[in-house]
Amino acid sequence: MKPYPRTLALGALLAFAACAAPPAPKPPAPSERVLAIADAVVDARLEEYPERATQMRVPGIRYDGLPDDSLAAVEQRARRRTDWLTELRGIDAATLQDPALLAHQIALARLADEDAVEVCRYPLWDVDQMGGWQVRFAELAHAQPVESAELRAQAMKRFALIPAYADTQIDNLRAGLAQGYSAARVNVAQVIGQLDRVLGAPLEESPFYSPAKRGGDPAFAADFGALVRDQIHPALARYRDFLRDEYQARARSEVAVAANPDGAACYRAALRYSTTLPLDPEAVHEEGLRQLAALRDEMQEIARRSFGDAPLPKLLQRFKNDPKYRYRDADEMMRRARVAIVRAQAALPRAFGFLPTRPCEIEPIPAYQERTAAPHYVPAALDGSRPATYRIRLYQASQQSWVVGESTAFHEVVPGHHLQINVANNRHGLPRIARFLFNSGFSEGWALYAERLADELGLYSSDADRMGMLSNFSWRAARMVVDTGLHAEGWSRQEAIDLLLENTALGPEQAAQEVDRYIVWPGQAPSYMVGYLEITDLRRQAEARLGADFSLRSFHDGVLINGNVPLPVLRERVGGRAA
Repeated sequence: MKPYPRTLALGALLAFAACAAPPAPKPPAPSERVLAIADAVVDARLEEYPERATQMRVPGIRYDGLPDDSLAAVEQRARRRTDWLTELRGIDAATLQDPALLAHQIALARLADEDAVEVCRYPLWDVDQMGGWQVRFAELAHAQPVESAELRAQAMKRFALIPAYADTQIDNLRAGLAQGYSAARVNVAQVIGQLDRVLGAPLEESPFYSPAKRGGDPAFAADFGALVRDQIHPALARYRDFLRDEYQARARSEVAVAANPDGAACYRAALRYSTTLPLDPEAVHEEGLRQLAALRDEMQEIARRSFGDAPLPKLLQRFKNDPKYRYRDADEMMRRARVAIVRAQAALPRAFGFLPTRPCEIEPIPAYQERTAAPHYVPAALDGSRPATYRIRLYQASQQSWVVGESTAFHEVVPGHHLQINVANNRHGLPRIARFLFNSGFSEGWALYAERLADELGLYSSDADRMGMLSNFSWRAARMVVDTGLHAEGWSRQEAIDLLLENTALGPEQAAQEVDRYIVWPGQAPSYMVGYLEITDLRRQAEARLGADFSLRSFHDGVLINGNVPLPVLRERVGGRAA
């Protein structure tokens, strides 16, 4: 057969295709693609941290998986993030409108920060008493839904994956040691202690046993209990033994992340990731010192007014050591927190149009975690199955000072985290990335701002409580100094503890606990004061611009209306807004 001439054959083929084939689908509009990428960013993050998705009961998720944190999977996720970032950078933001514009702003900033922090190689040295997998998966067990046969089956499937996950972590840490990466030895010892406490308690007291207690099915309780006893606890023991017998002696004695490869670059990237701003560590250190000096002057003024002009160091020691300023017991600690929160809730309409739609309960930090965890907020489940909770540290309650209790409650609940997160979760028109992704600069900055706002609203019971608020502020300013001191200035752990003791009402044990948190989580501690300073600067600008027309309620609603945004996005949106 004589072949068709090439050009004729191609022309005939194209003509046939034009007649026979359906038209090619239109590419998605830029706004649709932006929202799809932003949703994918959220889904990827929730997949990496299933305890968050499970606590929130995000619609449409399953409860039967754990992340693949093998080094190969981690590298694949990093490549995917880079691809998303490249695509977003190629989309002209001027063509977008909300909610796609907001999603573009948040996703672009978030992915750029995540891309930068890859230099840290966290999976190679992730031994963490604050947010390590042994803590996160224990939290996951408490949040795991077990109300139906299908959910109980998903729980069995999920927690049966823990032994393999533990082995992956051991493999990652061994690879890290081979490449010169390790966690600080002080943090490794604390994780070993956590695991010892879990493994040394009766099975029914294990945090991993929680689904068995809540399942309402004797057969499931027996099966899940056997899973904890025969698979999960042996995996925890295997991980503990590895840390104790192989890893601890090779862990870095230096507390600074600078001791790891590319450590200085890691610290800068970590500082950027948590604050969402490209900050210089030395500038952060100096700003912290300036804030500390200003706060000392403010505290000294209250000391002159209400405490006989006592020298500040002696007054802070009195707050720590005088039984007059200590809780009698855990019951008093819980009662004071409840009273403060009720008082703050009643005052909210004076300063906010957006108000929480659900209450926040108070509960103790679980026993296995109470020595190493600070008071913290856990958001409510979105489906209403579990309320928001303020977890309070009852460990050695009679040794804790009550002067910081009210400001901490205002920080964690209202007008702090509970208000901010509840408002975001209930704004269903926001893109999911604004509702479900957290960044410390905005969220912790807002919560610290809430402590000061509580004073404006007259919520503190006494000048001692007000001194506790200023002590908490000094603590956050000291964090700027201490975090940069530890990781960029060559400070020792003891130098950091001493600075906290000299400038705050924290006791020795809590000061040490805080410093160990900064060691394991570089860059996060300064985010509180950095975010606070951004929000207060935006408020000053709005007050100057609007004069008598300034509305505190409108300003606050303007800060919260877009959910959890990076600080540059907040400045762009609130700075140009008529509050």
